[in-house]
Amino acid sequence: MTREKIRKTIEKGIKSLQKLNKLPKFDLSDILIEYPREKSHGDYSTNTCLKIAKIAKKNPMEIAELLKKEIEQSDLFDKVETASPGFINFFISQKYLQDHVKGILKQKDKFGNLKVGKKEKVNIEFISANPTGPLTLGNSRGGFCGDVLANVLEKAGYNPEREYYVNDIGVQILKLGHSVVKDSEAVYKGKYIDDLNKRISEKDPKKAGERASKIILKEMIKDVVKKDMGIKFDTFFSEKKLYTSKQIDKALDILKKKGLTYMKEDALWFKSTQFGDDKDRVLIKSNGDKTYLVSDIAYLKNKFDRGFKKLIYFWGADHHGYIDRVRAAAQALGYGKEQVEVITMQLVSVMKVGDGKKEIIRMSKREGVYTMIQELIEQVGLDAVRFFFLTRGVNNHLIFDLDLAKEQSQKNPVYYVQYAHARISSIIKKSKVKIGKTNLNLLDNEKELNLIKELIKFPEVVEDTAKDYQVQRLGHYATKLADNFHRFYEGCQVISEDKKMTQARLGLISATKITLKNVLELMGISSPEKM
Repeated sequence: MTREKIRKTIEKGIKSLQKLNKLPKFDLSDILIEYPREKSHGDYSTNTCLKIAKIAKKNPMEIAELLKKEIEQSDLFDKVETASPGFINFFISQKYLQDHVKGILKQKDKFGNLKVGKKEKVNIEFISANPTGPLTLGNSRGGFCGDVLANVLEKAGYNPEREYYVNDIGVQILKLGHSVVKDSEAVYKGKYIDDLNKRISEKDPKKAGERASKIILKEMIKDVVKKDMGIKFDTFFSEKKLYTSKQIDKALDILKKKGLTYMKEDALWFKSTQFGDDKDRVLIKSNGDKTYLVSDIAYLKNKFDRGFKKLIYFWGADHHGYIDRVRAAAQALGYGKEQVEVITMQLVSVMKVGDGKKEIIRMSKREGVYTMIQELIEQVGLDAVRFFFLTRGVNNHLIFDLDLAKEQSQKNPVYYVQYAHARISSIIKKSKVKIGKTNLNLLDNEKELNLIKELIKFPEVVEDTAKDYQVQRLGHYATKLADNFHRFYEGCQVISEDKKMTQARLGLISATKITLKNVLELMGISSPEKM
């Protein structure tokens, strides 16, 4: 990666100055390389000298000038500049950019592959909606994000597995049963409940709920996830299995033997405050019923026993208060809280034109007023749904603009990005020119170089997303790459009488096509050859 090469160049310069006693000891892992907002500030920038200055108690600009002299001769840069109050700005060399195009053309679908994960096993649990009704948009947001994060982690060199936790035991299944038999304790409403009522003859709410949950899991969850959403789970894990295999009892025994439980008011409590929780938690109620936390503790142990080093959960925002107790449970079992990562997601709303103005559709599963994900996919297509769901951070409320998603124009972001890929495919097909041994040194136009500068960021986008799980970065990158391609196309004629220039530019757009396809594949979105 370009950023990593800059980092190593800086490290080498710092070590050289340290040998000369011109710089103090400095934690080299603290070096930060960023993309400047202003083009005049270079292609990459670092504030490392500001950090060193605090340790050395010197003027950061003085340190920046010293470090600049050590690294400015690198072939990686056209020039290196210092800027107040102590930044160093790097301008990537034209030769390096041209050579990078060759690398992309050679690597093809492997471009962006990294080894940072070192094949570490990661469990990503997402959706995990109770089998009490169809998947709504809120459920599905975590589905797309979890699926794409797994793609990214795999590209970064991890060994991720997708998992769905099926809550097929407990109160919610009984509530479903009451709803299906339509007695006075019914909770859920909607057409699907009416249909289940016709299909299930059981009058016992418990048995009706168990039967209904199996139908919902297969027909309204598993089938929809695979066929409509394009997600293939590695595991559907049953909560009931934790009870039948005595894993619940084993987990409780571990906590008891460690002295992490106590009795109070005839209930069994977990000393979760010892691990950062704001209060201790009940494990077994005074009536003998086990809480959800007991299942979660046993499930944590099960995952770690299967060899996962990291557990990632996608939860709804209403589960935010549950994070500390799950991390406390992981620590109580002997694992680090950093091995448990919980990503909470805000709600999803659908906006469409109604009565001549935009309005938001209100949803409620219990009231039977909701939009099922397959309905949305049927209306606008899977590509549009995925792109719209993936271009806004999960910590923000997502308003899905139904009319924009249907629009076949460059106002629609997924259409805009896919059109760039289709346009490139059309140009390559029309050219009938073999790239062969292309002289990429001819690529010296500003728009050409700007496009290459965007291309070289792709592996860094993969690395950053694998570290912070911000999958919306992929959609933003895809849009920016499409922007740079369209600007290039408007300013540079690809097919011309100059055969060598035609070959060079065909090489550039071929590298762009490869990169666009790679990022869209990570997002689970198609790359059309024509539109």
